[in-house]
Amino acid sequence: MKIEHIREKIIATSLKMLSDQLTNGTAGNISIYDRSENLIAITPSGIPYSLLKPEDVSVVDLDGNLIEGKTPSSELEMHLMLYRNRNNINAVIHGHTKYSTAIACLRKNLPAIDYMIAVTGDKEVRCANYASYGTKELAENCFNTMRNSRACLLANHGITTAGEDIEIAYNVLTQVEYISSLYLLSSSVGEPVIIEDEEIYNMIERFKDYGKKIK
Repeated sequence: MKIEHIREKIIATSLKMLSDQLTNGTAGNISIYDRSENLIAITPSGIPYSLLKPEDVSVVDLDGNLIEGKTPSSELEMHLMLYRNRNNINAVIHGHTKYSTAIACLRKNLPAIDYMIAVTGDKEVRCANYASYGTKELAENCFNTMRNSRACLLANHGITTAGEDIEIAYNVLTQVEYISSLYLLSSSVGEPVIIEDEEIYNMIERFKDYGKKIK
């Protein structure tokens, strides 16, 4: 079985998303790019995370050709576009999280109301224009909106995060979801105060090695 250890990590991360209530049912998808093998492992389409086995996890190449496993997620192109164009990205998570998706339903950017937004590498999390799920248009909207950040919202859909490894991508997901909850809560009682750009860029600089410290 090709890249078995990566496929096992996909399953472990999927189950963690379920236990952390960052997804539900078969929603969302996770991938990891093994650059040494030039292969990508991604969650298959339509199989509940709790039932996944390593041999079910899809293995594809950069062109999206299925090498092993079940039919890959419908959002495969979203993952591949990031891997093809950003050498620093080796893991991607697409989630249907509650609070960040709520902001995506407003089609708004998530501003810096908490300094931890710096883990995304940007002063805000931008919201990509709406497109139907599983389409090249959605993949392009995500890629063009994320730019050099580690996260973007998808209008009326969810969130996508990326990182140098799966631990970083997952940490970004949890931080953005938490900040989204703060934004919605604070907006319900007043106007949230946004941290100045200079301070966020200072935090981004300080957080450059943050991912290495959380392992």
